[in-house]
This record gives sequence, structure tokens and C-alpha cells, in this order.
Amino acid sequence: MPLVAHTSLPSFEDLRNSNEDVLTLDSALHQDIRELHIGFLNMMPDAALRATERQFLRLVGSCNQIAQFFVYPFTVPGLPRGEDTQAYIDQYYYKFEDLQKMGLDALIITGANVANPTLEEEPFWEPLKDVVAWGRENVVSMLCSCLSTHALVKQLYEIDRCLMPQKLWGVYPHRIKQAKHPLLRGINTRFDVPHSRYNTIPVAALEDADVTVLIESDTGEMHMAVSADQFSIVYFQGHPEYDANSLLKEYKREVNRYILGDREDYPPHPEHYFSSDVAAFVDDYGQLVRQAQQQGKTIPSFPEEQITPLVDNTWGDTGKAIVNNWLGLVYQKADYSRPNYFETQKTSSKK
Repeated sequence: MPLVAHTSLPSFEDLRNSNEDVLTLDSALHQDIRELHIGFLNMMPDAALRATERQFLRLVGSCNQIAQFFVYPFTVPGLPRGEDTQAYIDQYYYKFEDLQKMGLDALIITGANVANPTLEEEPFWEPLKDVVAWGRENVVSMLCSCLSTHALVKQLYEIDRCLMPQKLWGVYPHRIKQAKHPLLRGINTRFDVPHSRYNTIPVAALEDADVTVLIESDTGEMHMAVSADQFSIVYFQGHPEYDANSLLKEYKREVNRYILGDREDYPPHPEHYFSSDVAAFVDDYGQLVRQAQQQGKTIPSFPEEQITPLVDNTWGDTGKAIVNNWLGLVYQKADYSRPNYFETQKTSSKK
């Protein structure tokens, strides 16, 4: 069943325009279908806030469970925000205190940018601890992405992430380690996952903390793991939510950093992402950039529109299937005895 557009959040209309199923609130209120209420803690920086919001909403909306999905975006205080983004958050995002009072069935927690030597020094650290502490007592399950995974394993198990020799950036083959786990029901045994990070969590440290690793890359990198109870916390290191062009946009950003002088080297390709034709295309553009710099000419714009149709998504179906399994288990375990706002609205609408 689809997402319910229970607010005027622009991403609902964006998804409709992309041919995704999004139910109006009026239609939802006239259907006798169970609801799932999911908090969405978005800690991403301004440039990625709305894209990440759409990506996770799309994953939830692709679920085939017989339920209506109400998603409540919120963030934490202290994160640096521009004026426009703060206005967007003020208009469309919920206050965490209000969600605590209302009650939720599950939480999704995104990654965040870091700017300090340790995670404990980041502005999201203490507010995130409060959210997680509440979530462990009040929701069925929490699904964590990338940096939030690193933060939670530090907070809960005192496991430090490790800096890798170079950034893990690209699309990598992965394998299932626990084929019988219910979160992996119907999943291919081998599939791709995008990664974009400088740090990693050692698998041995997770296993010592009774965290079960469910999916690893061919090089032994953890992509997906679960808490000792096998469900209350789900950890991702990769990005199953990414659009086909997400890594392309990251590559464009790095190219622009080089052009502006913010990085010395011209960026390498994201690994295993560009086809040979796309690789030749972007390398030709790199030559044009360097020639323009040498000759003092205007640098041509990055050819994003020409490249976008040429990049492939080789991970989306698997990501949707895993999130579908996760929401299915939330659906089974949720407390449907507690009253909520939307059930009240349904009752009122039938009088």
C-alpha cells in the first residue's frame, strides 16, 4: 500500500510526479487498513536534505505490506543550517517532543556530515542519544544509515569506527551471510550496494558485541547488521536508498571542488559505477577542464544531463525488498491497541 500524504511536505508531490503511489489523507481516512507511523530523523546537510528525504520516502512507499504508511520527518537541534533550509524544516518537519507524545511504530535515522575529530564532538551526538534512548523503549525497530550506524555502535557498544586508507566510493558486490534471517527473505544471494565513506566498522568488533552481520561485501566490509535481538536495531553502512544518479552528483560535486581549488587532484571515478562509455565521456570532460585552465578559458559546465540517462541502478530492487521485509516485521510486531490521531479521524469521518 502507498504512502499517505498527511501533510503538505513537497516530497509527496515530487514522488507523485515520478509516478509513485501516494495516497491523499482524505482517501486514507476512508479505508479500513492498518496504519504504520514511522519517524524519519533526517540529519543530512542542506544540499542533501530533501533528496535523502525523497529517497527514503520512496523506499517506504514501495512496500507491499497491507498497511498505510505515515512518515514524520524531523531533525535534531544544533546542526548547521542555511536560512532557506531552516525555513523548510520549520514549515514541514515535526518536533521530536510532539512525536514522542503521539507515539511511533518505527524510526529511520539518516547519516550526517562530520566536521570534528570525534563523533562525540558533533552537534548531533547528544540529541541523537536522546532519540535512540527513547526509540529503544518505544518503537518496534530503528533502521540506521551510514554515519548514524557509526554513531550508534559507538554509543551502544563503544566500538570506534576506523579510518580507511582511502575513501570507499562506488558500487560494490555483496553477499548474504545469514540467508535464513527474515529481513533477507526473498533477497538475491549476491547484489550491488553503493558506498560513500572514509570510515568503517570492523566486523570482528561487531561480532564480539553480539551484533549479527547479515550482508558483507566481497572484500569483507559490513553492509547490513542487526542488534543481538535480531531486529530492534538494523544497521546499514551502505546506501540502498541512493538514486541511480546519486554517485554521479557526488562526482560532479568533487569535480567542482577541483575547479574551485578546494581539492588538488582531479577526482577519480566512483568504483564500478561508470560504464566504459560513461568513463570515456567524463574523462573527455576532465581533459576539457584542464585545457581550459591552462589556456585561461571559460570552463564548460559538467555534462550531468547527458550522463544521467547512461548510469545504471543495480541495487534498488534489493534495497526495496529489504525495507519491505523490515516494514513487514514492524507491521507484525506493532502495538495496534494504542490510539492515534488518524484512527480518531477515521472514526469521526464515519459519523
